[in-house]
Amino acid sequence: MTDYNRAAAAQILADAFTAWTPVLDQPTPWTATPEITGLSPDGSLTTVQRAYLDTPVATSATHRLTWHDSTGVLNVAHCSALGPIVPVVARETTLALRKALPAATPLNPHDRRVMTATTTDVDPREILAIGFETTARALVQHAYLATPYDEPAAFATTLRDAGIFQVVANTWYWGLQSSTFRRGMIPIALERTATGALRYTAESTTVLRALKAEAIATADLPQYADLPTGETPRCLANMTTTHPALLPGLVGLFVDTFVTLLDTVTVGQEPTTMTVPDDVVFEVPDMTCSHCTNTITGVLQTHGVTGSTIDLDTKRVTAAFPTPEVQETCFAAIRDHGYTVVPAG
Repeated sequence: MTDYNRAAAAQILADAFTAWTPVLDQPTPWTATPEITGLSPDGSLTTVQRAYLDTPVATSATHRLTWHDSTGVLNVAHCSALGPIVPVVARETTLALRKALPAATPLNPHDRRVMTATTTDVDPREILAIGFETTARALVQHAYLATPYDEPAAFATTLRDAGIFQVVANTWYWGLQSSTFRRGMIPIALERTATGALRYTAESTTVLRALKAEAIATADLPQYADLPTGETPRCLANMTTTHPALLPGLVGLFVDTFVTLLDTVTVGQEPTTMTVPDDVVFEVPDMTCSHCTNTITGVLQTHGVTGSTIDLDTKRVTAAFPTPEVQETCFAAIRDHGYTVVPAG
């Protein structure tokens, strides 16, 4: 008899969360100084992003940033109108909550068999930590979108109150969230209801459900392998247990901590100073096929240039290089692959 049991796994996870009384360290003022590079001034998808996910509701970030967090770890993320403060503080929130988690408690043999058979990650502590990471990603990605909320605290609380984080848990496939997060894009659009609340557009929900169904149908996903035929998988944190719903509690803790840390974290480079590099046009006369365009795109991506467009008919490439040094490095790398580079103009 299999130990696969999503309801039992959800109960084990809810028990662990309910038994935890988070004690967070007193936050101290801290300043981050990210390096910020302009990408797409209007948030439109780049050619590379469209090649990965061609959906009309997808939106990209306008800037890419790298920074060292308060523990000294290098981070990479994207941002838009709300600026770099959202990903920086979301990262600090995740660190604070992970640090506050209790030490791992060994599961009894029955619970361990259930978790091993049902989930990819077995330890409830690690699953909760992943939940905070996922919440941070959802907050950062939704901040790419233009909304009437121009303050990070108001935006985060509005998403929480609208139940958007629960929608993410139910509708998104976690692999899709991770891959689009790395690419600085979000394949949804928001709309306001008659009462002023935020929600996904109907088209967004349709697209996400189709993408999730396709991923589950074509991938080897052990956590869904023994689902009864026709049953749609639900996030363990969003399933009914004997405790109050786990996901709203986890999200509420995250958002409250995020809002608190906003008052203690400063970004050294204000969003108003973010600049978008001018497009540079150059010609590659010996570029003849899709293999050539893929090679050149790969070279540019390797050096952090993600917004390039290539026209095989005119042999022209348009790209926004963050610095002249990066431009020269890319030109040299393209030449190393056997191509000729001729700056236009």
